[in-house]
Amino acid sequence: MTNLNTTPMKKALLEAEAAATADEVPVGAVIVDTLSGEIIATAHNEMCSQGNPLAHAELLVLQKACHTLGKGRLETCDLYVTLEPCPMCAQAISFARIRRLYFGAYDPKGGGVDHGARIFNASSCHHIPEVIGGLEEQQCGELLVTFFKQKREIQS
Repeated sequence: MTNLNTTPMKKALLEAEAAATADEVPVGAVIVDTLSGEIIATAHNEMCSQGNPLAHAELLVLQKACHTLGKGRLETCDLYVTLEPCPMCAQAISFARIRRLYFGAYDPKGGGVDHGARIFNASSCHHIPEVIGGLEEQQCGELLVTFFKQKREIQS
């Protein structure tokens, strides 16, 4: 567990930067236990390094937080992630009963919260967290744009 000496979204951005350094899509995630005010889990994308399409930052951070708290429901926890979660991650966030979701950049192509499947609007969704999008949006978006621009330059 880490004390909140920096904002959770800034910590998520540091995780995203670590992902970019590891040549992973730069998405970072942090879970805060609102009862203690402490960061209890951090993660970034590890799909390439794990060879696993499920190794999204959100799924990894949910697993770590559940392990840390010793339970499968995180109803007193808030999730901070640098990119709007995809439909798979949005559904996992619902299943975990996250209290509040904060995300940075919007994802019109692959998002599952405000775009695309809009998982939390589906009648089959059992839990809807409070959602706050656009937190540190410019910085989160620039990190992704820079990463993919460099990828395209390398491929040219």
